Amino acid sequence: MMQKHNAKFIFSCCILIVTVWAAGLLFSMTKSEEREVRVESNLFTESPRELPNPNRGFYKLYSFLITDEKQDYPEEVSAVYQGDGNTRLTLVQICLMSYREGSITKEGLSNIEALFEALEALDKQLIVRFTYDIEGQNEKYEPDSLDIILTHMEQLSHILQKYNHEIFSLQGLFIGNWGEMNGTKFNSDKDLRRLAEKLADATEQSTYLAVRSPAQWRSIMRSHSWQSKKTLADRLGLFNDGMLGNRSDYGTYETGENADDGMPFPRLEREEELKFQNGLCSEVPNGGEVIHSNVYNDLDSAIKDFETMHVTYLNKVYDQEVLKKWADTVITETGCFKGMDGLTYMERHLGYRLMIEHTNLHYQSKEETLTAEVTLKNIGFAPLYKETKVQIILYNEKNRQTFSYPVAQNLRTLAGGTEKEDTLTLSVNIPFHELSEREYTVYFSIMDSDTGELILLANEEDAEWYGYRIGKVRRS
Repeated sequence: MMQKHNAKFIFSCCILIVTVWAAGLLFSMTKSEEREVRVESNLFTESPRELPNPNRGFYKLYSFLITDEKQDYPEEVSAVYQGDGNTRLTLVQICLMSYREGSITKEGLSNIEALFEALEALDKQLIVRFTYDIEGQNEKYEPDSLDIILTHMEQLSHILQKYNHEIFSLQGLFIGNWGEMNGTKFNSDKDLRRLAEKLADATEQSTYLAVRSPAQWRSIMRSHSWQSKKTLADRLGLFNDGMLGNRSDYGTYETGENADDGMPFPRLEREEELKFQNGLCSEVPNGGEVIHSNVYNDLDSAIKDFETMHVTYLNKVYDQEVLKKWADTVITETGCFKGMDGLTYMERHLGYRLMIEHTNLHYQSKEETLTAEVTLKNIGFAPLYKETKVQIILYNEKNRQTFSYPVAQNLRTLAGGTEKEDTLTLSVNIPFHELSEREYTVYFSIMDSDTGELILLANEEDAEWYGYRIGKVRRS
């Protein structure tokens, strides 16, 4: 009898063990299935499309003479810019000749602020140039005392700081014919240093400054105090309104033949100055206008030099002869730009032109994290100089839920131009086990910090609400 009970007990235990084992196996399989995550990445191809991004491209120049007479700047700006709807930059030349003998009056400052307020309504970033001359006769209009110019910079500081998010760059140091820093008596190392330091103090750190030539840049930095040299060097770029005009870019570079033309700064030969700009303008902007049709601005030569100079912006109106020459030339290189006219090609490549080279989504089951990688390339002439906000965004369509993950980055390392083949891989790890839904679409976005705009990328794929769709991730 005892043996019969023992047999039943042993049999019951076996059944219990098998049941527990089966339940455990089922639980394990369920957990395994719950943890199985599938990812799929999108493929990307290059596009020749136009990218109307901020702080790059063609610009047009508009001049405003400041006086004490009250002006209706909203109406004036609206009228002046009525036919200029397809540029993202504008060069605003502000003439202060009325105040060459003393301080800017209260009425004058009020008019300048009203002008900036009206310009703020435009969908454009500003290149600003203050000058005393708009006729090429600077000796007639420039103040006799440097202290007057320094006082004007100080007076304008609150306006320049108030509208700093609208200003991409300040061209020049208020001196010279048309504000281009030539034909001025204030051209010593000491004078340029004082002007550059005062303008830097009067503006926000995010505002770029620019001088007319590499020789002037070196003169300022050579005499600049070491304590703040790095700060100014991080902001001081170039502009060149004699771009590709001849071998010297109209006096910008040394040729040997122009050694006695009265320029006070030691210039270098063209090849050396281009090499200098290739390094400098990987960090700070460069732009201007092309002049005088010649072999140096034939399309192939111009593209090569623009890549080296890292040109971000260019006058859309001047010089028409050069621009027409580009428009009449056809691109023969292989790839998506083949057959495009040269002027359009130039527009596409001014400044930055970022594109997604490839992406990778990888799920790490042990850590239960999703790694998202985006590899970028910059095929434009120049870097993206302004601050950006880069994110990976997960979106669930069922409940319209989004999760945003900031991506550590320094997009300026993608200098473009001569380094256009370089790539940069951005990566972020996402704790996928913390997310409740089974399926998410993964997006990548770059936002301009000043305007809040999505930076458009040079891929055939269109941007969506959350950026560029780079793949999907789902639990089975």
